[in-house]
Amino acid sequence: MTTPTVRRNFNQSNQSQKPEKVNSLPLGTRRLAAWAVEITLVVASGLVPFGIGVYANSRSDLNRVPLNPVLVVTERAIARPLALPVSYGINNVASPTNFLWTIALLAPITLSGWQLYLLGKTGSTLPKRWFGVRVINEDGQVPGLGVVVVREGLGRWAAPFSVAYILWRYSFAFPNLGLFTFLAVMLVLGEGMGWPSQKRRRSFHDQLAGTYTIDARDINKWVKTPPENTSEPLPLENAQEVNTSTQQPSSTNIIRRSPNFTLFVVGLTSMIAVLSTLVGTQIYIQNQENLRKTEQINSQKFLELVKELNPGSGATNEERQRAILALGGMNDTQSIKFLVDLLVKENDPSTIDTIQQALANIGPKAIPELKRMNLFLAGEIESVSTFRNIRQQQLSLNQQAINKILSVYTGKIKDIDLSNAQLGSKSSEENSLFRLVLDNTDLSGVVFKSANLNQASLKASRFRSAGEDGRWDTYDDAIADLSKIQMKQANLTEANLSRVLMNRSDLSRAILNKANLSNARLVGTNLSSTQLIGSDMQKIILEDAILTGADISDAKLMEADLYAANLGRVSAIGTQLSHANLTNTDWQGADLSEAYLDNANLTNANFSAARLLGAVLRSANMKNANLRNADLSRADLRGANLEGADFQGTILFPGKQDPGDQFVQTSDLGSQAAIVQGVDFSQAKNLDPQQLAFICTKGGIHSRCP
Repeated sequence: MTTPTVRRNFNQSNQSQKPEKVNSLPLGTRRLAAWAVEITLVVASGLVPFGIGVYANSRSDLNRVPLNPVLVVTERAIARPLALPVSYGINNVASPTNFLWTIALLAPITLSGWQLYLLGKTGSTLPKRWFGVRVINEDGQVPGLGVVVVREGLGRWAAPFSVAYILWRYSFAFPNLGLFTFLAVMLVLGEGMGWPSQKRRRSFHDQLAGTYTIDARDINKWVKTPPENTSEPLPLENAQEVNTSTQQPSSTNIIRRSPNFTLFVVGLTSMIAVLSTLVGTQIYIQNQENLRKTEQINSQKFLELVKELNPGSGATNEERQRAILALGGMNDTQSIKFLVDLLVKENDPSTIDTIQQALANIGPKAIPELKRMNLFLAGEIESVSTFRNIRQQQLSLNQQAINKILSVYTGKIKDIDLSNAQLGSKSSEENSLFRLVLDNTDLSGVVFKSANLNQASLKASRFRSAGEDGRWDTYDDAIADLSKIQMKQANLTEANLSRVLMNRSDLSRAILNKANLSNARLVGTNLSSTQLIGSDMQKIILEDAILTGADISDAKLMEADLYAANLGRVSAIGTQLSHANLTNTDWQGADLSEAYLDNANLTNANFSAARLLGAVLRSANMKNANLRNADLSRADLRGANLEGADFQGTILFPGKQDPGDQFVQTSDLGSQAAIVQGVDFSQAKNLDPQQLAFICTKGGIHSRCP
């Protein structure tokens, strides 16, 4: 039986009969060009619809819908390994954007799959065909889908990206994506070039899959046939094409040559497996037995302590308190449940303090049972009119225990679930027996969803921490969930609420002065009459939020999204709103004196009767904005888009005043007027003659200007 070899078949007459136009560039250059075109097509198929989706999302006349859940899951799947911050909660986007971004996700996957299919079935993708490049296996045939998946998926992408990721992840530069991108690109390119020491360079992915990348015009030269006379030596010109792998002994041959060694290895492996199973089983049985004995001892001890706490036991207060502390030291489920139930039944103040101390010693493990009792008592107060005062007192004791655990175990309560818990008064007018006080407390990762924290004091508390890696803005950041929470009149001065989810919450009349709310999500949140003076709210999401009567003076809202927010009568003196999305916002009667609105999107915004004295509106998009009766004295309008803006009654300069009515001499009126030089008012609406005269005099642009 002969060994098949790879030979070249030089058929000059056949080539002369079928002339082809072959690119004169070297094969390596054409390979790189074909690969670059493949990548460009895949990337463009995602970037084009994504870019169009971004543009559609900036339009104010499109309906807003929740982001596709598939996109949300994909975002988190990508963010986790790359240590990126994710968009917690579902953001509202324009309906075409949802569709286009879904295409941006699916199109690259589809195109990549199609290219892999073509490569497996024909040996060439379309770009490879254009550049005269083909991939074959060792038999000179098309590689097949399985080989292509190994070649492209494992060899070309998985291996270099895995090495780049490991080097980046454990380097000093983590989580800087720039270094990871550089390493990944260098390794992908280096893998494709092959080892310089090779006599005939082959990329790693070709070696791994057993494929060759050749010139398409040489396909007829690569055939696998046995030589006519096996005794004749292979020509020197074909020696480098021999499949050397066929000369090596296979695993089957090794087994045939060494049957005793093979049996020994199999027997040893089987013996180790059996012994490991027996030892593991014995350890498991012993652990279960020890656990059973421990539970039996604890149960006996629990029954003895409970018997001592019975009213008819005759135990003194000191003995009962020692029994309570002993129950807290057991730290098991039945003891915790008993103590939580006992807390709302006791009347002796010293015993109540001891129970709360025992629960505090147990720590966060007691929170689930305390929450259970909390919800039960809150439900009883709502549904039963009798014994309401008693239930209220019992609820207060329960709340105190929760408060104590949260304050003692600050920073160690990540993922504690207090959703729907009642930790505040039902209304701002109610005189509650309890007030939650957690000043300067680390509440990162706690779930307060739909909880009641009205009138709570949370000054300088932190609702976000860096997580286990100690780095901010990475996937493992511990972030509290405050969506749909009740925090009326709560004091959150200087609190860290960055990236916290607070959608549909009620923070009316709360105090958030100098709080950090950057990148937080407050979609539909009620912030009416809330104090946000000097707060950091950069890139905050306030879509459909209610800020009526709020004070956001000196706050930083650069690049914030306030789409359709209600800001009537807001005090925004000196507020920074540069590059913010203020589309469809309502600022009626608001005070935006000295505010920075440069490059902001004010499309369809309502500034009726608003004060914009000295406001910076450079390059702002004020298309169809309502500026009726607004005061724009000293406002800088240079570069603003005023298409369709309504200027009926708008004050562009202060009127002349009677000198007799002036107690103090005013400055030159020109310095008090709006800056309109070079501003195009041609498409503005409802300009009166005085406004037109001012615009034309001060260098503005209008068709009626001389």
